[in-house]
Amino acid sequence: MQSVNLEFSPSAMIALNAIIALMMFGVSLELRAEDFKRIVLAPKAPLIGMLVQFVLLPAATCLLTIVLPIDPSLALGMILVATCPSGTFSNIMTWVARGNVAVSASVTAVSSVTAGIFTPLNFALYAGLNPQTRALLTEISVDPLELLLMVLLVLVLPMVLGMFIGRIRPLLAQKLERPLRIFSLLVMLLFVGGAFVKNYAQFLEYFHLFFWLVVLLNSMALLLGYGCARLWRLPAADVRAVTLETGIHNSALGMALIFTFFPQSGGMLLIAAFWGCWQLLAGLLLALYWSRSTPAGSQPRPLPSAIKQGSH
Repeated sequence: MQSVNLEFSPSAMIALNAIIALMMFGVSLELRAEDFKRIVLAPKAPLIGMLVQFVLLPAATCLLTIVLPIDPSLALGMILVATCPSGTFSNIMTWVARGNVAVSASVTAVSSVTAGIFTPLNFALYAGLNPQTRALLTEISVDPLELLLMVLLVLVLPMVLGMFIGRIRPLLAQKLERPLRIFSLLVMLLFVGGAFVKNYAQFLEYFHLFFWLVVLLNSMALLLGYGCARLWRLPAADVRAVTLETGIHNSALGMALIFTFFPQSGGMLLIAAFWGCWQLLAGLLLALYWSRSTPAGSQPRPLPSAIKQGSH
């Protein structure tokens, strides 16, 4: 993978960071303290989701990269994606799947806030456990504190600011939320589309290498979430929420981290970019399959206001 040299300018990296920060700000405008209180009041399902998200999936991914004979940069990309928090699309897909949206929102909110600690920590830990990725990580010389600061600036700080604005100016937040989500989503699609067109030949050339890795990793994430939720005998609606939470990650954050700290690692970017596309397709197909039946012991849930007004 050393011959992979994807073209991205420094201004493009700054733009991506700004897009993610705008996304997180828009998402958090209708996020409330109640989303975090749900974990205290009914902790079982959210805690299982967090366990899979930040412990089991990164560990299983690390083991997978050790067992499989793959390029270190691809392995490093898999580990980074696995350590990113859940993505906001999981909330919509949970609703489509007739799952427990409250559980989904709780896991998304808490995983995003705690990502400032867990994402850099898990990435450094598991990338260091694999001898091949450890050598590559040492060669790149990533400062864990810089990585932590990056996650805080593009993820945690915009979320805290959005929650603050939403609390003191709820009407303004309600007006801003939908256009912000639509705008940030469109800009993100334009960014990804432009990057793909600019590097079209290399994406096609290495498609056979990263395609199956992303499919395998995403399938493993979904199965881990589903298996753990069933093992702890969660209600069917909670099982669907936990499964989709562990299968849908914030790949945009992963791409931003790669642009900032690993711009020379084309293999990592191939994994993160394709993961962002594949997880949405796989998650949507699973959600549509589940949507054909109401979970046992539950009633169809109304769409939360945050999702009604549009979500990315």
